Amino acid sequence: MTRHDKRSTPALPTYDARQLTGLLAILPDIDTVELKLTIPEESQRSVTEALDIDPLDATIRQVAYFDTPDLRLSAAGVVVRARRTQRKPADLTVKLRPMLPDAAPVDLRDHDGFKVEVDASPAGYVCSCSLTTELADGKGRKLLAGSRPLDGLLDHAQRGLLRDRLPDGVGLEHLIALGPVHLLKTKFRPDGLRRPMVAELWMLPDGTRILELSTKASAPAAFQAAAETKVFLATRGIDLSAPQEAKTSVALATLTRGRNEGGP
Repeated sequence: MTRHDKRSTPALPTYDARQLTGLLAILPDIDTVELKLTIPEESQRSVTEALDIDPLDATIRQVAYFDTPDLRLSAAGVVVRARRTQRKPADLTVKLRPMLPDAAPVDLRDHDGFKVEVDASPAGYVCSCSLTTELADGKGRKLLAGSRPLDGLLDHAQRGLLRDRLPDGVGLEHLIALGPVHLLKTKFRPDGLRRPMVAELWMLPDGTRILELSTKASAPAAFQAAAETKVFLATRGIDLSAPQEAKTSVALATLTRGRNEGGP
């Protein structure tokens, strides 16, 4: 990635030829592309003001992950996530990443809740597949609290998705709940951009705050959406060259560190 002088107006980050070739090859088989940008803590307030994000529009969410204490599932490219959303049903997701479209299970392509998507940021992109099922909020609450076992809430298709990717010696009985993490999510339509954006503020137990901006596009519209979004953010003084960290990786590292140190 090209680095930019932070004293100047941020230029648009660009992918190299290899990255672009790989992305173009998989786009025809992608369901959605999500463009993401994480904002450094020291810039979060100014970015919120620049985009006129109203925190009172936010919805409260809770997220927990299920992994071994040493994150063997994550190391194998598997994420199991439960999520509660204010005034909505809970959901449970099994995600495999990286996973290219031609490696995704063919029998799941038309399954409700299954999708193949690309997460793209100025640092690069990753393709994944995931299967999400809805849960009654009461079940989700017990699952996040650790009083309801994960095993009984995964459906048959999710079990199949997990079966081929579980590390040797790891079964569902070895997975523990990590979290929950509390976050605020708001969807907004900034002046000057044709598509809506989402802002998520994750509040980790150690005091770390992650602010992520994102917007989604269909595969055919991905490059146009990326260009428009990058121009929009850059013209508002938002640094597109800031280091990028995936919120899931940061959250998992923080949660396991807190657990190993005797924290929450």
